[in-house]
Amino acid sequence: MNVPVPGEIDRRLLNERSVPGRIGLQMPGLDVPEQPLPDAGLLRSQEARLPEVSQPEVVRYFTALSRMNFSVDTNFYPLGSCTMKYNPRVNEELAFLPGMAGIHPHQPDETVQGALQLIWELQSDLGEITGLPGVCLGPLAGAQGEYSGLMIARAYFADRGDTGRTVALIPDSAHGTNPASAAMAGLEVVTVPSDAQGNVDVEALRGLVDQRTCVFMLTLPSTLGLFEPNILEITGIVHQAGGLIYADGANLNALLGIVKLGDLGFDIAHSNLHKTFSTPHGGGGPGAGPVLVSDELAPFLPTPLVTRDGDTYRLTAPERSIGRVNGFHGSFGVLVRAYAYIRAVGVEGMRQVAENAIINANYIRVALSDEFGGDADRICMHECVFSPQAQKAKGVSALDISKRLIDYGIHPPTMYFPLIVPEALMVEPTETETKDTLDRFIAVMRQINREIDEDPDLLHDAPHDAPNTRLDEAGAARNPYLRWQPDEDSQAAD
Repeated sequence: MNVPVPGEIDRRLLNERSVPGRIGLQMPGLDVPEQPLPDAGLLRSQEARLPEVSQPEVVRYFTALSRMNFSVDTNFYPLGSCTMKYNPRVNEELAFLPGMAGIHPHQPDETVQGALQLIWELQSDLGEITGLPGVCLGPLAGAQGEYSGLMIARAYFADRGDTGRTVALIPDSAHGTNPASAAMAGLEVVTVPSDAQGNVDVEALRGLVDQRTCVFMLTLPSTLGLFEPNILEITGIVHQAGGLIYADGANLNALLGIVKLGDLGFDIAHSNLHKTFSTPHGGGGPGAGPVLVSDELAPFLPTPLVTRDGDTYRLTAPERSIGRVNGFHGSFGVLVRAYAYIRAVGVEGMRQVAENAIINANYIRVALSDEFGGDADRICMHECVFSPQAQKAKGVSALDISKRLIDYGIHPPTMYFPLIVPEALMVEPTETETKDTLDRFIAVMRQINREIDEDPDLLHDAPHDAPNTRLDEAGAARNPYLRWQPDEDSQAAD
């Protein structure tokens, strides 16, 4: 038997700890008639081979696993474009109140008036924040919000008899979901190039816009972390040709209280509430991606919406709705958290969120651009992008740098995105990190840069202190373990 050294995380599989006859729970005697089990052919007791362990062993096993997790609660998590920020714990408590978590979407409207009021007020808040008053909270994620917005655009033109508008113009720096959503909506995707400064190439856009243009999808701030200086000219070009402007508002952290998308000429947008408005992000969910539109497009919003009639709130369907985009009313728990966040920080607080996010990102940009590349002179928004090509020339990649950060207790930034930046490292410090944390990150990055000159193999083999070191990422993607594997297969996976 291998004896773990003191302090080492013992993460042996539970079935390795199993001892026949050992139990973790003593069930009381039945106080109702015993019922027969289903037919043996329907049971999986033999196949499952559940471990027989004590309760303390179960607790220690899962606690050990939890210590292997990386989260914003434990370390700095500068994952660009994802906004991995601290969220107030009180919002979690509010989302789990019985009147929020204990209700059912099939209840009659008159029994859930408080929940419907919350949805109605959140619709109004988001409309005011973005300048796009038509709001549906139904979409469950940013990508579904995109798809809903594009379907609204198609329905709008179909209602006008303008069926020839079948093209979505999308910048080459866009999130990958943009072209995917456009294709799913039945649109032809045409790429708009960026200019040398990372902005939309206005002259190229001017040559691509025509009577076939349905929408121009623009991420603002861009995936380079930059505000588009020609935004009013861009929206004017597309509108003059009869098309609509779609804003990928996945990260509103840099815009809150400073500028409204509607004032810039956008017709449609979505907002990832789980990035900007307080829901723990990551792990595949939960999420919410409300779609927001101008008054002209509001009749085409998905159903249901909440409307107010005096003191009564009702679920209604817009006049020319594109229909449901999912079951029920969206991710209600996420909506509760977003409502609580907005009401807690208020108007002045939201502007402070944006200003602090911008200041933090620019502090890192100025401190590290000389060593890791990137645009040292142009002010960024909520995130900055480095391009460590000098380090690549020495044989150390952006991946190596990211893996080495793990040894210092820092989560890697987003790597190799946007695709138009060689060896891209996208860093988003968010507004909730202190200057002390940013200074430590800067110091660690400079230390890593020294290590590249002194001992590059230190980075090639990193991380050294993590529970798992270099994984076969390509193999894991192509041949993932999608279910529990017993015995040898399970041990190999561990």
